[in-house]
Amino acid sequence: MTAPLRVGNASGFYGDRFSAWREMLDGGELDVLTGDYLAELTMLILGRDRMRDPDLGYAKTFLRQLEGALGTALDRGVKIVTNAGGLNPAGLAAAVRSLAGRLGLDVRVGYVEGDALVRPEALTANAYLGAFGIAACLDGGADVVVTGRVTDASLLVGPGIARFGWGRDDLDALAGATVAGHLIECGAQVTGGNFSFFTELPDGGHRPGFPIAELHPDGSSVITKHPGTGGAVTVETVTAQLLYEVGGPAYLGPDVVTRLDSVRLDQDGPDRVRVHGVRGTPPPDTLKVGVNSLGGFRNSMTFVLCGLDIPAKAALVRGQIEESVGRDGLEFTLARTDHPDAVDTETASALLHVHLRDGDRARAGRAFSAAAVELALASYPGCTLTTLPGEATPYGVFTADTAGQGDVAHVAVLPDGTRVPIAPPPVTCLQGAPLLHQALTGGPSLHQSARRGALGEVVGARSGDKGGDANLGVWARTDATWAWLRGWLTVDRLAELLPETAPLTVRRFELPNLRAVNFVIEGLLGAGVAASTRFDPQAKALGELLRARIVDLPAEEGARP
Repeated sequence: MTAPLRVGNASGFYGDRFSAWREMLDGGELDVLTGDYLAELTMLILGRDRMRDPDLGYAKTFLRQLEGALGTALDRGVKIVTNAGGLNPAGLAAAVRSLAGRLGLDVRVGYVEGDALVRPEALTANAYLGAFGIAACLDGGADVVVTGRVTDASLLVGPGIARFGWGRDDLDALAGATVAGHLIECGAQVTGGNFSFFTELPDGGHRPGFPIAELHPDGSSVITKHPGTGGAVTVETVTAQLLYEVGGPAYLGPDVVTRLDSVRLDQDGPDRVRVHGVRGTPPPDTLKVGVNSLGGFRNSMTFVLCGLDIPAKAALVRGQIEESVGRDGLEFTLARTDHPDAVDTETASALLHVHLRDGDRARAGRAFSAAAVELALASYPGCTLTTLPGEATPYGVFTADTAGQGDVAHVAVLPDGTRVPIAPPPVTCLQGAPLLHQALTGGPSLHQSARRGALGEVVGARSGDKGGDANLGVWARTDATWAWLRGWLTVDRLAELLPETAPLTVRRFELPNLRAVNFVIEGLLGAGVAASTRFDPQAKALGELLRARIVDLPAEEGARP
């Protein structure tokens, strides 16, 4: 078939807009509707759910959303593909059949399993499977396909394989579909959500619609949305999402290595961006494995420090807390939110965040929080806290591991119960060290022609988390800005602008087709989101922090592309 495959997305995370499934089904024509529910933190949450009840381990919200959408999808012939199965895809598949029975509907459900691995001492360990199991379920007549931990892009790539008959050697088509899948898997982030220049959107970013990828037989696509929905689809909104949570130009996946430096974006009309030119190479011989372990227990208390002598007040609290509970596992962060000569308490105050992580629940619990409260009448002047004493909560630690492509039992379970083993790719390629772009020539002279201003006046940014690492993608709005940016924004410059990155290993990559540079900042988030005590634990605001820094900008730069 040569007609494009219209694949919509109705969920970018576990907790996304509940009504999106109905909105996407009612808003216009679709062939497939996908829902992404899994993130590294989500797998930890589902793991704890399954500890309490072995029948759980999947995204329960999906069932409630499906109750109001399944009949419409079946009537219109829209296939549903979701990774909401989490740690228990067979359990969710059974729950979908039960729901359909209660609704009086006849539904064919397939599911993909084999991602769950055994790792000693781990709460969850799951390989990131590819898209061929999803395709096998669709080829087997499934109306609904439920998976566990597949790559996010596989939710779209699988339907593309089923529609167009791609094989393992159709690497460019698989790579193009991978880009399309990556672009729509985070829902409204590609239609104006979390967009640096949201004030320029037609509705100010009030309620962006969810995205659609029109996928073509060669793997190229057009990213769009239903008519009349909010937000916008532009080259810049697509660029922002393309830079989200990626590393170097070689984007590794289980089915193909996608060359992000080959991606080309063109505006194809209002709210339509054509994605083309994508090249692919053979996948690696290993799969990524996400491992979540219980790291111990944590607790936090926050002191309000008002007025004068803020550092001395913070030092007093630190000494008192350490004397009460010991130093091990304590972390103190002083946020200087205070302003000089302030006229009210809030603007005159700084916040001292005190965190404790420990394997001992009792020490991290009331022993710690009570020690903080007991200082109320025996510490610095004006002592007060924003938090009440409470018990410690468990936290998880995320690590990335690998497994051989042939060591994972990837299986598609068809609607009739037939189990279809999915063979690993016949051709793989060892992946060398990524090509870094560190030492660069300078851009245009900034001496007398420069002006001072916020970096964000001329560049956009998108940042996010990958385990304990963070990525920070920065794109230029015009060719002139790119000529300046690529020579100016080096690793050393980033360390000056974001001092917390200075002691860390930072890898820098260029994507000239996107007029963008991407930084991978290793270890910024410590042991991962669930264990991080950082104010911005997922690094979602790191890009906006960079854009707010005042720098010397090229005076000849225009504000709009």
